[in-house]
Order: sequence, then structure tokens, then C-alpha cells
Amino acid sequence: MRKSFILDRRAALALVTGCLLLFVSASGSAQQKYKYSFKTPPGITKYIQQHALDVGDVPGHQIRVVELLSKFANEAPEYDGVKVVEARAWIASDYINGNGLASLYAVSTMANGDKIFTHGKILAHTTVGADGSKRTSFSQVSTLTGGTGKFATIRGVLKATGFTDFKTGASDTVTEGEYWFEK
Repeated sequence: MRKSFILDRRAALALVTGCLLLFVSASGSAQQKYKYSFKTPPGITKYIQQHALDVGDVPGHQIRVVELLSKFANEAPEYDGVKVVEARAWIASDYINGNGLASLYAVSTMANGDKIFTHGKILAHTTVGADGSKRTSFSQVSTLTGGTGKFATIRGVLKATGFTDFKTGASDTVTEGEYWFEK
């Protein structure tokens, strides 16, 4: 039963991803698009706070709310030539033993003081090694929904993959996609 539960969640994420891509492609088709690609350096993204509640229906089922903070220095993502200084994300997850779906809201603060707003969905998958150690990978699809100042009309779709340790933060995150400015 647990495998079908995980597969159902994967199918749900695939459906959500497809709908987001269709919506964004249709709404942004006449705009000039810019490619986005960034690999987050190790140790940049850390959990600031986490709250987990055990649901109690099956072992390992938790509802979690977390806040992540990424602070960038020299190596930083850029939008339209402006670097991201920090990104703060708030995530609500529904996981069974580290497997499941989560929703994400994020605000990126740019070097010029402007902000970019993001909404996304995450699919997490945890595997257990022969030694009992756990490794959690994630896939994330996000939409850029707007911002302030120069980035007020930014829109886009980003896909990220990486790993997380629920105690420390994310690592090996690679993000790719495209963005544009609505006219």
C-alpha cells in the first residue's frame, strides 16, 4: 500500500507540473524569454526553523512547516543581470518517512533591494541505505509570480533537483528554467 501511495503522489506532481508548464507557456508565449541555470554552492541553504506534528495514522506520517534561508556571496543566481543576495522560503509538507508532497513560497531579495516572489511544489523521496542511513532527494517545480521594482512583472518556470537533510538544509541543488517580463 505504501508504494501505491508514493506513486499516486508522483502522478499528482506530474499532473501539477504539466498544468503549470501549459499555463505558463500559454501566458508567456509572446514575451522574450531568458534562460536560468544555477547550482547552489554547498552550505548556502539552511533550515532556520522547523515544526513537525506526528499525524498518528501510520508510522512516520508528519505534517511539517519549515523556514529555509539561503545567503549568497560571490556565487549567486542572477535575474536580468541583478544578483540574488538572499532567498527565504516557507514550506508546508505532508510526508510519510520523508516521502511526499510539499508546497513552497519564497521571496528572493535582489542586490538592488527589489524582490522576486515564487510559488512551488516539491516531491521528496527518501531512501534507506544498507547501513540504515537515510538520503532524501527532491524535485521542485516553481513559478515566478511577480516582484517589486524592476521585477514587478517577472514571470517564469524553474525546475530544481537536489538533496536535503531534514536537520541541516539542502545541498547539490541544481535549478534550471526560463523567465520573462510581462508587457
